[in-house]
Amino acid sequence: MENKNFFAHQTSIIGDKAVIGAGTKIWCWVQIMDGAIVGNNCLIGNNCYIEQGVVIGNNVKIKNNIALYEGVICEDDVFLGPNCVFTNVFNPRAFISRKDQFLPTIVKKGATIGANSTIICGNTIGEYSFVGAGSVVTKDVPSFAIVFGNPARIQGYVCECGNKISFDNGRSVCTECRKEYFKKDQLIEKNK
Repeated sequence: MENKNFFAHQTSIIGDKAVIGAGTKIWCWVQIMDGAIVGNNCLIGNNCYIEQGVVIGNNVKIKNNIALYEGVICEDDVFLGPNCVFTNVFNPRAFISRKDQFLPTIVKKGATIGANSTIICGNTIGEYSFVGAGSVVTKDVPSFAIVFGNPARIQGYVCECGNKISFDNGRSVCTECRKEYFKKDQLIEKNK
């Protein structure tokens, strides 16, 4: 790998054709396959696997024991809690190849996925949303939504800074960072 400007623990295995950004830290027992793309200043915890075709943005934290399979895209500033699981096909069978049926999963900018959550393929996790620990996500998660449970359901909303927000007549101002939000149905918009 040319211009190695990232840290990789001696036990990690990184394909020669993987792209790893500057300042990224890759810890023990990580395998990153050829064709995977990892952005700048990421943290990849122990015992992770990143398959070809996975795209990781900048400043992403991938905690321990996570496998990211082809079709997973994590935009910038995403947090993946320990042991969260991503699928890539609805009906896997060991004896039937279904690689042509892989469905993409997109985790949008600033989203958090809690420990031990399962993300069923083909869904989008919205910007700055928060998936609670142990949840099973079976459908798209709107931006700024807090979801948890099995199946995960909207339980509230969260600010870009991570503070829970409440709406009064469709408007909310974060008590921590003072950002303003507007809600119409389940669509949240941040005041620019």
